[in-house]
Amino acid sequence: MTQFSDFGLKPFILQALDALKFTEPTAVQEKLIPVIMRHRDVVGQSATGSGKTHAFLLPIFNQLDPSNESVQAVITTPSRELAYQILDAAKQIAKFSPDQITIGSYVGGTDKKRQEDRLKKEQPQLIVGTPGRIWDLIKNGGLDVHTASQLVIDEADMTLDMGFLDVVDHIAASFGKDVQMMVFSATIPQKITVFLKKYMDNPVIEEIPVSSIISPTIDNWLISTKGQDKNQLIYRLLTVGEPYLVLIFANTRKRVEELTDYLRGQGLKVAMVHGGIKPRERKQIMKRIKNLDFQFVVATDLAARGIDIEGVSHVINDDIPTEDLEFFIHRVGRTGRNGMPGTSITLYSPDEEQEVEELEKMGIHFKPKAYKNHEIIDTYDRNRRATHHKKREKLDPTMIGLIKKKKKHVKPGYKRQIKMSIARKEEMDRRVSQREQSRAKRKQRKQSSNRYK
Repeated sequence: MTQFSDFGLKPFILQALDALKFTEPTAVQEKLIPVIMRHRDVVGQSATGSGKTHAFLLPIFNQLDPSNESVQAVITTPSRELAYQILDAAKQIAKFSPDQITIGSYVGGTDKKRQEDRLKKEQPQLIVGTPGRIWDLIKNGGLDVHTASQLVIDEADMTLDMGFLDVVDHIAASFGKDVQMMVFSATIPQKITVFLKKYMDNPVIEEIPVSSIISPTIDNWLISTKGQDKNQLIYRLLTVGEPYLVLIFANTRKRVEELTDYLRGQGLKVAMVHGGIKPRERKQIMKRIKNLDFQFVVATDLAARGIDIEGVSHVINDDIPTEDLEFFIHRVGRTGRNGMPGTSITLYSPDEEQEVEELEKMGIHFKPKAYKNHEIIDTYDRNRRATHHKKREKLDPTMIGLIKKKKKHVKPGYKRQIKMSIARKEEMDRRVSQREQSRAKRKQRKQSSNRYK
């Protein structure tokens, strides 16, 4: 069994790992750390929560020279929240170093002028930030990255989704020829492949397989919203049992705001996270979420990609992602981490059947559930009708017309009225049939009687 000590890491890094209680490397760490330490370009494709952050941080710190006061490594990530998470992880390692290691954090929404003034005095040895702000600082001459020997592009698929790939392209072009490039992504779309070919020299590509798309520790439930008020249903789901921390995902900012207002109106303490919230406010909200000031968080996909909190017990999908079904995997991956149990609840309406089927084709398996009598119960498979064909007699044209006529003017009890009308029609047909049979028998008796011969 591989241990962190087998990688030849510096003593202070091993001390940091002990303090973090990291006992054994994850699959992505075991495969990629030795490759990165051989100064190879790498592409790491792994699922959310696989430990990829330390897969690149550990080799970077192992190579950093504290005596060299220039930029040595740059890490780009598409959201402020993700940048802060990587920054925290880097600081946890750096504090064990016997020599000071300077780390610069550059993200949108912070004081750029102040950052530029500080860069004139000192260049950090390690840089973590968002592509837009890093490029601004490079472009304006404040940040000197040509001395760096390592470039990490974290969450490359999300970088593409948020429209930052061109900016990352400019950043990569600012580096020297011998830079070691590391790209990490949950998926590798075609546009990213083109980018990789442009800058990477025969990279080592590692796709870390998972036993299942969704962790086996996650209960993956599917609940129909047919005939129910979705807001009320979500409130009831949140108040069943004792969830530790719940992330609720919605597709649009408007829906996030609507659902947050409703849940707050029910007396719940809810945090709201979406791209329209000002950076300073978002930072404060994220800090409070990490401090567990909120039990419930309503968020959009892109905003929530930066939420990497231990202890998420439940994920609720207000609807199925419309832009990219891969977002579904990212959502569900927020719970059930590190072998802990988790519950994912996906709500769907009848017009989302196709999306559900697409997810099932991806290898995602759902357990059908329903909310009834203040509890969540097992229910039937929604596909049961596909294999069950109820015998149905064909209605005559008059009854078809009757049903259509009734349906045009829908009133309370119209279904009962239709049933009664059908019953009356059947009774009438039965009596007519009996009379015809009686006439036929009388005629037959008459013809066979000798009286008329």
